Amino acid sequence: MSDSSSPLYSRVLLKLSGEALMGEQSYGIDPAVATRIATDVKSIQTLGVETAIVIGGGNIFRGVAASARGMDRATGDYMGMLATVINALALQDALEQNGVHTRVVSAIEMRAVAESFIRRRAIRHLEKGRVVIFAAGTGNPYFTTDTAAALRAMEIKADVILKGTKVDGIYTADPMLHPDATKYQTISYLQVLERQLKVMDTTAISLCMDNKLPIVVFNLRQAGNIRRVVMGEAIGTTVSL
Repeated sequence: MSDSSSPLYSRVLLKLSGEALMGEQSYGIDPAVATRIATDVKSIQTLGVETAIVIGGGNIFRGVAASARGMDRATGDYMGMLATVINALALQDALEQNGVHTRVVSAIEMRAVAESFIRRRAIRHLEKGRVVIFAAGTGNPYFTTDTAAALRAMEIKADVILKGTKVDGIYTADPMLHPDATKYQTISYLQVLERQLKVMDTTAISLCMDNKLPIVVFNLRQAGNIRRVVMGEAIGTTVSL
């Protein structure tokens, strides 16, 4: 637990699903939700916390779902990566309208809309107080944005991955389907893998375990929660050794 005035983490990677931007819609981006997330991110920027973001593309396109319907998996995944760039630009716009300097950094080169990923440059942006949004996953098919989040977090030497979800932590079963499911305060990487809990995919969890990078799963929908996690309040579930 940190004292009340200083953040527990100095550099964080925030992982958002594409669905987080949908709000109550069934598709696309709700600008009001993007603005609320931007306000929450600004609140930790003002604390001096260096913030990177990885966002998924599931609100626009899911490569896995398309491949299940007969599309080539690699093609579907590349389309999904492009969807993450659309989300990254929407979030960048919301952040900049909130007065937060932001850079979109893409794993697939597209110079007109985003910088190409160069690790040292991304770290420099963070050190200068800019929010860095990593888009286009890892740039490779067959890897999810969860894995991209774990990879980028290692590369920028983040203290923690903050995984924003619809629920307030990790439960023994899906709390939406099983009202009697109980919440874990803390859980180990191995327990997540053994119990096949849908936190992040197994590649991402394994990567975090190998590099001892903690993951905090929390409810993104409640305003102010990003700041609460960063300040060390016991909300959500922490995954560690």
